Amino acid sequence: MKRFLLPAALLAVALPAAAQQASPPAVPAYVAALRDQALRDDHAWNITEGLTTEVGPRLAGTEAEARARNWAVAKLRTMGFANVRVDTFDMPVWTRGAESAAIVAPFPQPLAIAALGNSASTGPQGITGEVVGFDNLAALEAAPDALVRGKIVFVSHAMTRTQDGSSYGFFGGARRQGPSIASRKGAIGVVIRSIGTDYHRNPHTGVQSFAAGVRPIPAGALSIPDAEQLQRVLQRGRLVRMRLTLVSQTSRGGSGNVIAEVPGRDPRAAPVLVGCHLDSWDLGTGAVDDAAGCGIVTAAAKRIMDAGRPLRPIRVLWFGAEEVGLFGGLDYQKRYGALPHHAIAESDFGAGRVWNVDSKLGKDREAEARLLQAAVAPLGIVGGGLDEAGGSDIGPMIAAGVPAVELSQDGTDYFDLHHTPDDTLDKVDREALRQNVAAWTAMLAVLSGGIEPGPRRSRRR
Repeated sequence: MKRFLLPAALLAVALPAAAQQASPPAVPAYVAALRDQALRDDHAWNITEGLTTEVGPRLAGTEAEARARNWAVAKLRTMGFANVRVDTFDMPVWTRGAESAAIVAPFPQPLAIAALGNSASTGPQGITGEVVGFDNLAALEAAPDALVRGKIVFVSHAMTRTQDGSSYGFFGGARRQGPSIASRKGAIGVVIRSIGTDYHRNPHTGVQSFAAGVRPIPAGALSIPDAEQLQRVLQRGRLVRMRLTLVSQTSRGGSGNVIAEVPGRDPRAAPVLVGCHLDSWDLGTGAVDDAAGCGIVTAAAKRIMDAGRPLRPIRVLWFGAEEVGLFGGLDYQKRYGALPHHAIAESDFGAGRVWNVDSKLGKDREAEARLLQAAVAPLGIVGGGLDEAGGSDIGPMIAAGVPAVELSQDGTDYFDLHHTPDDTLDKVDREALRQNVAAWTAMLAVLSGGIEPGPRRSRRR
């Protein structure tokens, strides 16, 4: 039987940069065939639909996330993956209770709000205080403590819509650092403009962690229409008072990483790891963030498995507890980070079409990176940098020098849905999902070192 293996010359010989750009490497026929067949994939949709329907929201550390792990184990075994297991770990578990906000003076009216992760609880009685507003995080940082002490801080920090989501890092500071800064200055509570780009009356939740030595205070996010309403009220120049109720509790609990594998022909070879995160916030069903990502990477690995035996093992990893602090990624790094990985990649930016590929495989593997670019180009994917890659859970491992690839999705509308009740299955486009699977399948076909056709694997029950 004919073996479809990557020609060694493609991986061992690096042409001059100008020549490579002028003449992309030839893509092996089997890689192109697997890529194109994946454009008809249904595995990713079935995983995304099943997880969001049969489990729903999956807040880290809760019983719902535990049900999701059981669901994932059963699904991966049924699909035929090997060595399916769960690596458990302990973590603090934050859960929300009743929440509300209202302007009580000078113009009484309710406001739509959601507590931020790790918010302190107001208790069911809530708190009432004068509101002091700031246009951005820098203005809060520069404010004298006396202006803030004993008040409820409001930070407005309007986020810009971008294709690559690059504005999230800067504008997200209001959520990530704002509560700690406000508490350090003596505030009794803090509310922020949601870190998002929509104008639905849905607040965007998200994690924040109080800095060491800082007293936790109630912290919430207003929907963007409500944040702008509060800003207009403050601009009237009159004393504004708010009643804020954010009930929550924190306990100890556990989470876990679900791991499955496609065995390689060479058991000593370093694996190619493809990941997503299993947990979600509790407001929606986590379809876009990140059930779709789990569907994409698992479907791609399944397509390689059904095609035959890759040289290198493929490891599928559904990280636990990403949303609340990258606990799953840190646990994986602690257990396995010192072991070699041929490459790592993560899908955690929704379900939009992939438009760019970056990689950080090392100078001695530039030919492999160029081949990857050529393999995904027919899907409308632009070749990006060869010295950069990112991902949420895998970020610490990339920083430690592990080779990585990043398939960037179109995130123009991602922050309309991010961490809101609108993150539901109907927002996932099936054709865009298939394009993602095709891109990830092509990537795995290249990075796994060639596929030897073999008998179709039997399904594991």
